[in-house]
Amino acid sequence: MTSKLEVCIDSISGLEACINGKADRIELCSSLENGGLTPSDEFMKLASETSIPCRVMIRPKKGSFVYSTEDLQQMIVDINKARSYNFEGVVFGATLKSGELNQMLLKELISHSHGFEKTLHRAVDTIPNTIESVEIAIKLGFDTILSSGGCQTAIEGLTVLKAMQKRSAGRIEIMPGSGINPQNIGEFLTDCNFAWIHSSCSIHSQNNRITDTQTIKDIKSAITI
Repeated sequence: MTSKLEVCIDSISGLEACINGKADRIELCSSLENGGLTPSDEFMKLASETSIPCRVMIRPKKGSFVYSTEDLQQMIVDINKARSYNFEGVVFGATLKSGELNQMLLKELISHSHGFEKTLHRAVDTIPNTIESVEIAIKLGFDTILSSGGCQTAIEGLTVLKAMQKRSAGRIEIMPGSGINPQNIGEFLTDCNFAWIHSSCSIHSQNNRITDTQTIKDIKSAITI
């Protein structure tokens, strides 16, 4: 099965790497070192000028995915900003202090995301039963779940990801993400049928991590065989 590649980026150089490497989709963020936060208006505008489909991270603060009423209002504002740039979709998640998904808040965000494709992000990896997120996400109206299978990396959570894929029965996309690279991508292509793979496609350079064009090309080459 041929898969497609979504690359998460938080910089202009990352955007250029996606263009040059021919990424299939971009997850547009700021502050990837904190797991990805809402990108700036300036970065949204720049990304909107490319031909690559983009989904915008809607996450107002680092740390937990427990949000206040004020956070919710900021997320709604940011969803409206993303809409003004005609992006394909938005990415968000939220949990309760008890550790479960905050379905009431997510329902509110979904209602403000009409016309968008919607990804439920790795907040699902912090809840007690990641597999159960499949039914919840479908009921809420998401089309994609980004997950590492409840583990730190997707390769560690591959068994759970396969179970999520089986549970989805084609009703929602399960997109593995976290730590996927050219060296382990083959593990996600054997008997898995994941339509989308998520990666930062990054390398170390001068004590920084940067999105790498060749890494994008290498993963793309592997998943399109």
